[in-house]
Amino acid sequence: MATAQTMQKLFSRMAWKSYDFDPNATTATEIGWVDMQNYQLFAAQFFRTIGTSNVTFSIVANSESDGSGSDVTVKTHAVGSQPDAVGDQLFLSVTAEEIAAAAEAAGTTARYVTAVVSVATNTDEGVVSYIRAFPLRAVKDLTADIVA
Repeated sequence: MATAQTMQKLFSRMAWKSYDFDPNATTATEIGWVDMQNYQLFAAQFFRTIGTSNVTFSIVANSESDGSGSDVTVKTHAVGSQPDAVGDQLFLSVTAEEIAAAAEAAGTTARYVTAVVSVATNTDEGVVSYIRAFPLRAVKDLTADIVA
């Protein structure tokens, strides 16, 4: 029997969003800038849907919400085995402390983050998912349906 309760346990403690990754290019692509204010953890996943070429994958921080400030690379995935088949996945995560430390070392501040992905051929595609977790306060609907 389905419950009538509307309380949220998991989705009041994390914001989860996925992005279609079809760059039609081989240059590094910023997936989408998100605000890390009040979150303690950021994680990103690359999920291969088309292609077999090599992938680079990193998390970059910036002081500007659109990434127009100075980029600070927080962490880069040391890709051992390339995700060369549909369904292959890479994961990368950073803490708020790692973001702050990387920004301080670069002589700046950073509140916004993005995953940066590149592929070796312009026909490769994937999905990149973000999770921002452990907000200072649990809030209903941090993760919500997105329907066009």
